[in-house]
Amino acid sequence: MWQQVLLGCVFAFGCAGVLVPGIPGRWLVWAAMLWWSLHEQTGLAWTLLVCSTAVLLLVQVAIWLMPTRRIHDSGATGRTAVWAGAGAVAGFVLVPVIGAIPGFVAGVYVCERRRLGGHGQAVAATRQLMRAAGASVLVELFGCLLITGAWLGAVIAGGS
Repeated sequence: MWQQVLLGCVFAFGCAGVLVPGIPGRWLVWAAMLWWSLHEQTGLAWTLLVCSTAVLLLVQVAIWLMPTRRIHDSGATGRTAVWAGAGAVAGFVLVPVIGAIPGFVAGVYVCERRRLGGHGQAVAATRQLMRAAGASVLVELFGCLLITGAWLGAVIAGGS
C-alpha cells in the first residue's frame, strides 16, 4: 500500500513538474510508470508502460512541431502556472481526461482576470499566453495526466 502512495506522489510531482521550469515532469511520470511495471510484472503493467512511452513520444513530437515562442514575453508569472495547473487537474477530475484542456485554459483566465481586473483584458492575456507557450505546456500536461489517470485506473481496477 505504501508503494502505491509513494508512486501516486511521484506521479503528482511529475505532473506538477510540467508547470515548473527545471523539473523534468515527463521523465518523472515515465519513471514512475516504469517502476510500477517492474514491480507488478503483469501484462497490464507492461502494456501501460509501452503506451505511456508512446504517448510521451507523441507529446515530444507535438511540442517540436509547435512554433517556439517565449513564455516570458506574454507576461506569465509563476502564479499563472499554478492556476493553470490547478484548473487542469480540476477539469481532469470533473470531466475525466478531456476536462484537463478547458480546465487549463480556465485556470489561466481566472489568474489573468484576478491580475488585470477586467474580462476583456483577461481574455486577451489568456489568448496571448496560450499562443506563447500555453499550448505546448498544455500538451505535455495532458499527456502526463493521461498516463497518471491510466495508472490510477489500473491500480483501482486491479486492487494492487
